[in-house]
Amino acid sequence: MSTNFKKNDKCIVEITDLGTNGEGIGKTEGFTVFVNGVIPGEKAEVLLMKVKKNYAYGKLVRLIKPSENRVKPVCSIAGKCGGCSIQHIDYPAQLLFKQNLVRENLRRIGGFDDIEVLPVIGMDEPYFYRNKEQYPVRENPKGGIDIGFYAMSSHRVINCEKCCISNGDSEKVITAVRDFMLKYGIKPYNEETGKGVVRHILIRNAKKTGEVMVCLVVNTSDFKYKNELVKALSDIDGLKSVVVNCNTQKTNVILGQKCETIYGSDTVTDSIGDLKFDISPLSFFQVNPVQTEKLYGKALEFAGLTGEETVIDAYCGIGTITLFLAQKAKKVYGVEVVPQAIENAKNNAKKNNIKNAEFLCGKSEDIVPKLFEEQGIRPDVMVVDPPRKGCDASLLSMMLEMLPERIVYVSCDSATLSRDLKILCENGAYNVEKVQPVDMFPHSVHIENVCLLTRQ
Repeated sequence: MSTNFKKNDKCIVEITDLGTNGEGIGKTEGFTVFVNGVIPGEKAEVLLMKVKKNYAYGKLVRLIKPSENRVKPVCSIAGKCGGCSIQHIDYPAQLLFKQNLVRENLRRIGGFDDIEVLPVIGMDEPYFYRNKEQYPVRENPKGGIDIGFYAMSSHRVINCEKCCISNGDSEKVITAVRDFMLKYGIKPYNEETGKGVVRHILIRNAKKTGEVMVCLVVNTSDFKYKNELVKALSDIDGLKSVVVNCNTQKTNVILGQKCETIYGSDTVTDSIGDLKFDISPLSFFQVNPVQTEKLYGKALEFAGLTGEETVIDAYCGIGTITLFLAQKAKKVYGVEVVPQAIENAKNNAKKNNIKNAEFLCGKSEDIVPKLFEEQGIRPDVMVVDPPRKGCDASLLSMMLEMLPERIVYVSCDSATLSRDLKILCENGAYNVEKVQPVDMFPHSVHIENVCLLTRQ
């Protein structure tokens, strides 16, 4: 419908739904308006910021009628930081929103109307859970140093020294790095000019062991203040590793490929269940260890292993799911494209005395066909845990050729999950038994899922 609304108009909006980014979706005189920071059931006065033919984006001016699900955010910069976009919604309502988001994506994208989407497995204490933080470092207009998180939909940094979803003492690390930079006149990185030195601070906090890694990402291959950085961080409790990562590319990618350990170990050690894992700066390791144990436990349950199965774990990372599976399988092959992650995976297998896991470096779409066609390895169970973009199309085709009895699909994006499930099921080869969402990221819109497919 066309509208007479224009930019900077104020209007009253009835909020009826939440969008995929946690924004409120409402109507005013039948016209759709998207507004951050509001909840279904609320009535709000909204300032229109951008008006299109059929919809508009607005900014909350005042709440006329608040929802019973509204709570006061714990974090002082909630609503400004782009991270915890739904912290103003009480936790049980967050879980219902995420379950509905998964169900709707499966219906709308995958065409699945009758899949069982189980209630979301949530957290008892949904704060202070993250074991990894990445803080951009930028110079502010007054010449000071901002260290924190990007504002929503921008690369403007908002200072945040104490994050309420971090499980470590990030405040002490940030203060130490800022003081170190000021003392030695080290400039933050400038995204527009490509100049400056310090780009990001990456902090890993191992929950079970208390070990801490600090990785400084710098825009130079010759960082001259290594000893001074180690000294500046010497009071950090549990400090196990200080690493300098070189990233001289003009890119939004945080880490470069070259890491130099300037203090302590190349890794920190954490555990999930009974298994211990060495984690390097470039390793993928789930950020919520409490929920990871639940997630992997559910993946293991869905795999239905008896001790006689051959399993392929595509996108294996440092071998976390692989080693969980190896405890119950006859043989597991883990495939990962990042060489450092594969080395970590091999070391993790040794650390845990697991001898029936074999790790192979390369793209899954290249390695899996070789296992099948050249070595005759046909898995009984296939496990995939791809990045947000989902599985490579050729890997999906290979799974349909190999036809394992069960596929366990672990996904961090229910949209690409739905797309891939449609491909796996469209010719009748597989049936989706159930989907189990697990809330790995409380107060954000993200939701992890474990899906079981069985061969028809």
